Amino acid sequence: MASRDKVGCPTATLPLDRLLASLAANAEQLGKRWEIAVRDRRARAAERRMEADAAPPVQLHTPLFYATCALGGVLSTGLTHLAVTPLDLVKCNMQVDPSKYRDISSGFGVLLQEQGLGGFFKGWMATLVGYSSQGACKFGFYEYFKKCYSDIAGPENADRLKTAIYLAASASAEVIADLALCPMEAVKVRIQTQPGFARCLTDGLPKLVRSEGAFGLYKGIVPLWGRQIPYTMMKFACFETIVEMVYKHAVPKPKDQYNLVSFLNNAKGATVADVSCKSYPSK
Repeated sequence: MASRDKVGCPTATLPLDRLLASLAANAEQLGKRWEIAVRDRRARAAERRMEADAAPPVQLHTPLFYATCALGGVLSTGLTHLAVTPLDLVKCNMQVDPSKYRDISSGFGVLLQEQGLGGFFKGWMATLVGYSSQGACKFGFYEYFKKCYSDIAGPENADRLKTAIYLAASASAEVIADLALCPMEAVKVRIQTQPGFARCLTDGLPKLVRSEGAFGLYKGIVPLWGRQIPYTMMKFACFETIVEMVYKHAVPKPKDQYNLVSFLNNAKGATVADVSCKSYPSK
């Protein structure tokens, strides 16, 4: 029976049991829809995992493999050198004007006083482009030359001569890598040490070519080779040897069965190798 409101108009009422039943039915439908959505999402995630597992890894010694190595060189070399641009800037000025830039702390103080915070990254573009190019060539060509020299040595001698192969491959790769770095390094040093030379790479490179010619970009190539080739030979030989020792003595399973562990082992090897040869007089 319908009830009436205060002015006498009839109002419809819904019994409490019917209201509760309706709410329960709606909740049940929502629950079923939620379960279906969760099952679909899990199924799609499982399909993606299966597709990822079925996807072939990068095959060794293919163009994609060398491109991947080159990309790793860009990220590991270009970005790290970009990050330490302020320290490199102080170092270069200490070498050019030691009376003004006596040590690191006073060097930062002089830069801050004369050029402000923005002066700490003077030459950053030449640094990024130069060392990214160098890293791409260094890592990509290292793997390429390592394969070439291993093939020349033959399967019987490649393992016995592996350290010599590491040294020869890294030296060959660094020769090419420094050809990519040298012009950018020449512009970078002038921007950092000669006030008013140029604002950045885009105007510094044409100015250097106009004043000294194209060969002027490579005036420092021989000292650069003298600096970089021994360093790179030591770095890659140490890295390869340390990683081999880790997998031989500390890791029980083959390295292709690891993911994060493999990455951490490689990182440890790279760190020890880099520290072992980071300080060298020609720098």
